Amino acid sequence: MTREIKSVQLSNGPKLPYVEQGDQSGVPVVFLHGYTDSWRSFEPLLPHLPRSIHAFAMTQRGHGDADRHASGYGLEEFTGDVAAFMDAVALEAAVIVGSSSGGYIAQRFAVDHPERTLGIVLIGAPRSLRDKPAVSRFADSLSELSDPIDPAFVREFVESTLSRPVPPTFLEAMIGESLKVPVHVWKATLHGLLEAVPPTEIATIAAPTLILWGDRDEFLSRSDQEALAAAIAGSRLVIYEGAGHVVLWEEPERVAADVVALAERTTPRAALARGH
Repeated sequence: MTREIKSVQLSNGPKLPYVEQGDQSGVPVVFLHGYTDSWRSFEPLLPHLPRSIHAFAMTQRGHGDADRHASGYGLEEFTGDVAAFMDAVALEAAVIVGSSSGGYIAQRFAVDHPERTLGIVLIGAPRSLRDKPAVSRFADSLSELSDPIDPAFVREFVESTLSRPVPPTFLEAMIGESLKVPVHVWKATLHGLLEAVPPTEIATIAAPTLILWGDRDEFLSRSDQEALAAAIAGSRLVIYEGAGHVVLWEEPERVAADVVALAERTTPRAALARGH
């Protein structure tokens, strides 16, 4: 399916590509991809969403075909971009769906903008990036990198997030998206994530929350996900057996159904947010 790729100039600086689908009167849902991905991370999932979901999948600063600034890759900047994006596309509030580091951003958005957060879905998202041996080893491996980034390194990284095969054309597309990201963005973004105070340690997240995690995730442990669920009162942890870190690539239809189920729970609040 060919999608119209739109772009928006944010009030706080970067120009970001995004795709949009669904009825404008539907529940607004903003999708945030993970580290070095782009909006295309959600290509397998988007076809499984009903028209009742007004979906926006955006590419974050420095990633894909978005503007690449020299600096500004901390968690606060990425979170600020989500708010500015919602302003630009006239969303007062939305369900925020974040995969991997996108889920870290979703948590921080829920902390900083509770009135604009109808709910959050965290897909393979960390509670904290402190004391994660796999992440620390990966950070060390970045120190030797320079532009142009080694395609073999990128392939190994992307494939390490999977437990099951995904369509080869999609895998190659995502490797291609990561190859677009310059080394300074790889390094600065990871540094910003590692230096950030975990959002659940800053304030209480009150929004309805669904946590999805694959039990073959090599980056995040079950104990981390249980701690995340415990830190967000009323949240629900759903474990995908046999799935790796990027659950949505391996089971997009099931993830879409879980997202829709949470979004439908927010319908009365969503209508109020749109002024209906």
